[in-house]
Amino acid sequence: MYMTCFIEYEIDPNKLAQFNQYSMNWSEIIPRLGGELIGYFMPYEGDNKRAYGLIAFTSLAEYEAYRFRLRADEQAKANFEFARQESFILHERRYFLSGVESTLKQIGGM
Repeated sequence: MYMTCFIEYEIDPNKLAQFNQYSMNWSEIIPRLGGELIGYFMPYEGDNKRAYGLIAFTSLAEYEAYRFRLRADEQAKANFEFARQESFILHERRYFLSGVESTLKQIGGM
């Protein structure tokens, strides 16, 4: 059984390039620290201040272990600092979801 951490961001629509860089940085960091990155999603049309990140874990315990590794990782710290300095994330929410198995596309062995 997998659970997904669904991150909803409210971002500054004038700083999409910075959010794009932030997301690309996570594409290297997250898998190295044990998360299965489903992807980051940026505004395309419509609401231009919402973005999303989805990361899968085998359990809530594995997510907690990942968060511990994240706080100690130098690249992760630098990416958090980049977001703080550039101020492109205005608000962030996290939801923990389980997928309805028969509806899910198989990603990376899930």
